[in-house]
Amino acid sequence: VQLQASGGGLVQDGGSLRLSCAASGRTFNNYDMGWFRQAPGKEREFVGTLSKRRGRTYYSDSVKGRFVISRDNDKSTVYLQMNNLKPEDTAVYYCVSGNPILSEIYSARAYTYWGQGTLVTVSS
Repeated sequence: VQLQASGGGLVQDGGSLRLSCAASGRTFNNYDMGWFRQAPGKEREFVGTLSKRRGRTYYSDSVKGRFVISRDNDKSTVYLQMNNLKPEDTAVYYCVSGNPILSEIYSARAYTYWGQGTLVTVSS
């Protein structure tokens, strides 16, 4: 699976952005899709994931209630709608795909495919 993320940019504190991730290659519907992020000087962090079957979503506590993951299987695209952005959300955002077991969904190692990353900068 090849993943191409887009939609990053500069936004003010409290603003919104929507990231997109287009998938190609293997069947999109066969994989859970998610997002990680990495801020400067910090480790890569789980943001959220969306399961392939039941469409269940899981989010980190830091973004819960502000970010929403959705997918369009016809377009083989996953989205990350980010609302009420804060300066601490500044990071490179990576879309990922894989089939992690539930206990591993927060682990970067559980995802097989990674996009190239798109930078989100939130100014205060």
